[in-house]
Amino acid sequence: MKRIFTLFLLIGSTFVGYSQNYNPPQGVSEFKTMSSKILNTERSYSIYLPKSYSTDTERKYPVLYLLHGLYGSNTDWVERGHVKDVANRLINAEEAVEMIIVMPDAGTDWYGYFNMNGWAYEDYFFKELIPHIEKTYRTIPDKKHRAIAGLSMGGGGSVVYAQKHPDMFSSVYAMSAWLGIEPGGGIQDADEKGKELNRTVLENHAVEFVSNADAETQKELKDIRWFIDCGDDDFLLSINLDYYRAMQKAEIPSELRVRDGGHDWEYWHSALYRALPFVSTGFLR
Repeated sequence: MKRIFTLFLLIGSTFVGYSQNYNPPQGVSEFKTMSSKILNTERSYSIYLPKSYSTDTERKYPVLYLLHGLYGSNTDWVERGHVKDVANRLINAEEAVEMIIVMPDAGTDWYGYFNMNGWAYEDYFFKELIPHIEKTYRTIPDKKHRAIAGLSMGGGGSVVYAQKHPDMFSSVYAMSAWLGIEPGGGIQDADEKGKELNRTVLENHAVEFVSNADAETQKELKDIRWFIDCGDDDFLLSINLDYYRAMQKAEIPSELRVRDGGHDWEYWHSALYRALPFVSTGFLR
């Protein structure tokens, strides 16, 4: 009996030691920079690489471009949205596919995702950032395997980018999206940069784009999967509902969720648990 008891102790201690030392592979977040001729500056971006990226060196991955909000930066989704933890959890649970997540910086020198005086960010995004990512990392560089999402200003940017470049993205997930303003609205008491941002948001009014879309444009928009996610206490809820109604009127399929919450990181962090499975479905179609 004493020998059997000792054997069980040895097996148990071995198992405990193994379980304590074994860490399953996890995705990682990194902070990077690249040179931009268009913006004439170094641009930062954050990137999440999935758990098999460093070991399965022949594999290529779909990409999600994840945009931050006004006055934010590329570090927001990593440090405040905890994107690495969410992605690892969902991927390990097989609720999302392994993907690369790119988080660019549109808020350090100027702010805004559209072209404006002194800040041709939209040109940078499509002519420099995406080509840089697809050259530097093992991506699948086509529409089916490229998605875009964002919060607030970045939510509006993700919608407008897909509206203007429907051949580039399979899915769009807009959180608390700033989708347009009326004349005189937007950032109040704005400096020159803020005035330029107001002007470009007005010019890229996502609701008006859908309302004025011709038959060919509507057809292109129907080839994208759309998701609108906004809190019931969010000050941008009204325009998000306007956008959804415009999509319905144009018979462009889209999903809408109005959940309990406001315009804050608690809401956007929780939205990631819906966003990553949603874009994963688009990658797998």
